[in-house]
Amino acid sequence: MARIAGIDLPKNKRGVIGLTYIYGIGRSTAAKVLAAAKVDEGIKVQDWNDDQLSAIRNAINEIKVEGALRSEVQLNIKRLMDIGCNRGIRHRAGLPLRGQRTKNNSRTRKGRRKTVANKKK
Repeated sequence: MARIAGIDLPKNKRGVIGLTYIYGIGRSTAAKVLAAAKVDEGIKVQDWNDDQLSAIRNAINEIKVEGALRSEVQLNIKRLMDIGCNRGIRHRAGLPLRGQRTKNNSRTRKGRRKTVANKKK
């Protein structure tokens, strides 16, 4: 089993798909990494030899992935909250950031419904 950047890659997937299991690497970045390492995209992860694996590791070391990327994203969000901009306030309140309506939808950000009792007249 190939282990890159602290992640065990699935061995029965193609290389391009297997690399997307690493946080910060999508399909296009995976294709660029394999091209830089001179490894065919169609080869399955289990069929990579040690030379190919080390070349892929070297190519990925130049990209910010996993822990470093996660911490950078968290610091960016914290910075927005500290300066008090609109996006930071929305992050703090747990509301959607990019102009979506919140009257009916946005349950992913707001969580489960909290029923409020009606006032009687």
